[in-house]
Amino acid sequence: MSGLSDQVRAAIANNVRHARRTRGLSIRDLADRSGFSKAMLSQLERGLANPTVEVLSGIAESLELSFADITRTPLYEPQVMRRAPGDEVGAASARTLLSSLDRRRFEVYESSLPAEHTHESAPHGRGSEEFAYVLSGAVTLEIATWTVRLRAGDAVRFSAEAEHSYRTATRPARLLTLVSMPTD
Repeated sequence: MSGLSDQVRAAIANNVRHARRTRGLSIRDLADRSGFSKAMLSQLERGLANPTVEVLSGIAESLELSFADITRTPLYEPQVMRRAPGDEVGAASARTLLSSLDRRRFEVYESSLPAEHTHESAPHGRGSEEFAYVLSGAVTLEIATWTVRLRAGDAVRFSAEAEHSYRTATRPARLLTLVSMPTD
């Protein structure tokens, strides 16, 4: 199997399991709703099944999701790009920090955060992602399931579907953020 097939199966497994659990459904409940066997659903959630389009559509419908929702690859963990040792901030150079191939709407923000400040952010909607680059200082980015500390020159990409916050310590920080949302 190719790496891409493995990634798609893993995305489907995670999306189905996540949607089922957030709805408080057991595999038996989903089997009853969808008409598919518990064994097949269990294999699908473990990334072992190669479901047809009809099976995926039926499961998506049973979970009140779109086909795109069930097959997309959400960011369950942040992607952090650290500044390399010896990289001088402000020196003449260019590097790709983070990228996306999707066609999306976006908003760009430059934020100045005072010392000992927490900036709370509401969810930006289904399929949204946030990209952040620390211009100066340091921040701690927090979401319910993970926390990451970022310093000047560090970048991060994460799912912005949940509440999140940027917190400074004893020094102020400047942050550049881009919020990317699906066009549909």
